[in-house]
Amino acid sequence: MTIAELAARDNAEWCDTMCRAHGSGGAFAERAWTSAVRTPLYYPDAVTLSPAATAADVLGGIDAGPGASVKDSFATLDLPGFDVLFEARWIHHPALVAGPSPVGWEEATPGTLPEWERACFDGEVSGLFPAALLAEVSVLSGRIGGELVCGCVLTPRERVVGVSNVFATGCDEDTAWAGVVAAAAARFPGRPLVGYEQDPSAALRHGFETAGPLRVWLKG
Repeated sequence: MTIAELAARDNAEWCDTMCRAHGSGGAFAERAWTSAVRTPLYYPDAVTLSPAATAADVLGGIDAGPGASVKDSFATLDLPGFDVLFEARWIHHPALVAGPSPVGWEEATPGTLPEWERACFDGEVSGLFPAALLAEVSVLSGRIGGELVCGCVLTPRERVVGVSNVFATGCDEDTAWAGVVAAAAARFPGRPLVGYEQDPSAALRHGFETAGPLRVWLKG
């Protein structure tokens, strides 16, 4: 698999994990992951897994009515009736060796997860991250002097570790990304990181490289 394919697969598995935590789940096929029911807020109804995926591979497995969204992992699809919501880049960091972190990291618990969610989404979202997620992924809070200043989600796979939901509320984004790299290295040494960002500049300053374009499509 290419780095972009590994990243797309991780992202699809993360979407499936989120759906299962909300009581539903998607289906994996050779070229795409799809959810027959509408997914939680911010999560796509389909994720392509191969640059050979076609519109039929995704639209046949989802509710393609208004509000449907598709993560076109290789920016290759043509989806009539859909508009591009945003474009982004896959990012990749080589395998890591643990080093110092500018923040102290702790795993979220069912009790602290609401605080993490409020910080991540500026208080605009509640209940998106059920406690059931904590059995499968690492939801991390970065703290300085006990104050939650940044956070991320790490999704460990056999070959890579996914990085998502990186945020900085009480520190600058460079401190957050430096901390994310250190946290991933400490927990999953020797495994490369993958993820995506609309603006990857901060991640690039901390050892990441881009690994190809993606698009998210939305049905109006």
